Amino acid sequence: MPKILLIDDDPTFCLMLSTFLKRQQYEVKTAYTAGEGLSQLKADSFDLILTDFRLPDKNGLELLEQIRVLDTKVPVILMTHYADIRTAVRAIKMGAFEYLAKPINPDETLLTIRKALTYGHEGHVATKPAIPVQGGFTFVKGASPQSTQLEEYIALIAPTNMSVIIEGESGTGKEYVARKIHQRSKRHDKPFVAIDCGALSKELAGSELFGHVKGSFTGAMGDKEGQFEAANGGTLFLDEIGNLSYEIQVKLLRAIQERKVRKIGSNTDLDVDVRIIVATNEDLVQAVSKGEFREDLYHRLNEFKINISPLRDRTADIMQFADHFLQVANHELERNVTGFDTAVMMALERYSWPGNLRELKNVVKRAVLLAKGTEITLDDLPPEIAYHIPEPTSIVAQPDATQVALPVTDLRAATERSEKELIIEMLERVKYNKSKAARLLNIDRKTLYNKMRQYNIEA
Repeated sequence: MPKILLIDDDPTFCLMLSTFLKRQQYEVKTAYTAGEGLSQLKADSFDLILTDFRLPDKNGLELLEQIRVLDTKVPVILMTHYADIRTAVRAIKMGAFEYLAKPINPDETLLTIRKALTYGHEGHVATKPAIPVQGGFTFVKGASPQSTQLEEYIALIAPTNMSVIIEGESGTGKEYVARKIHQRSKRHDKPFVAIDCGALSKELAGSELFGHVKGSFTGAMGDKEGQFEAANGGTLFLDEIGNLSYEIQVKLLRAIQERKVRKIGSNTDLDVDVRIIVATNEDLVQAVSKGEFREDLYHRLNEFKINISPLRDRTADIMQFADHFLQVANHELERNVTGFDTAVMMALERYSWPGNLRELKNVVKRAVLLAKGTEITLDDLPPEIAYHIPEPTSIVAQPDATQVALPVTDLRAATERSEKELIIEMLERVKYNKSKAARLLNIDRKTLYNKMRQYNIEA
């Protein structure tokens, strides 16, 4: 079992990340300061080190220098809220394996860890500096009328400071649109900070958004900068805004209206200049009518609304995005697949894409990995896409490495059984692997987490 040393001064973040990694069959040791981490490294050997860039006693580059004195080969991944290309380049030159921007994406973090464990000890060196996972994105313009209108809206709203609500199904690219708005705004040289509200508990949300001072609650071992402060001068993107508790909605409204935030445990306000962009895959108007979302906050955010159409309504965009994802997959997997054969293009355009662009990206990446020639064929696609099997099957890897076929069940089509029963059944069948369960239920993982909280389903 690979052993990971996690160094971060945020106990809540350490608990969440270490719990996630342990479920992925990694052994995790935690340190809250650079000094404590170095002491553990002196006493034990590790296969990988994950460290925050800003620690109470050292920054990431200083820590990296001392790690290299103790161990010249162990791969080091830096994590930080302060995504900076120059710092990333410097970290890579000093021997870091990768540089991740917080808030981290679990799937991307897991992929980076696996790459580091595969290549790190073998002495492989990147041919060019790595960049933050969530930075430097490419925005692809679609060819459909909906995409053309979307581009017009982005061009119209970007130069202003107006708040924006982005609506759309999961996987339609709401964060990419938000980043594009920021990139074209007058704030483009300032931070873009993205927060997944769906992943924030009621207890964690206040600290994450507004920060806290040392000793303000159990486990607050030092002052913490909130995301409003981190995004000062730039753009704060709040994904799945509807998941915020009513109490946090009140504080958010005050922060937006007064341009001030107060850290938990503090008696003073901090001035902040932040543009707010939010996203949701639910109907906020309906949430307002049910009393689940504050009406005054909704109207404050709704200065401009953008609705992103699902991919099934933008057939003209499918191959354009597929070609882009092909190039991305070639780069990530070090392959040289040149394109799709005619039958594949027809299959991709016929499929309804319930997971939208996120599903298309994953399908193309998998196909690039499986391709035996220079073109992707039907054999490289999942059967439910290639052959439109009415009751598709998905292969799920079991701990003993054997393969069993499980039916892919669309959660939205469940009528005879309750959602809760179906979710519990699928979680049990895949031994509570949430990524596999979400895929088999035909929903994204974020929606699965929301459903589990809704029905009080314990992991």
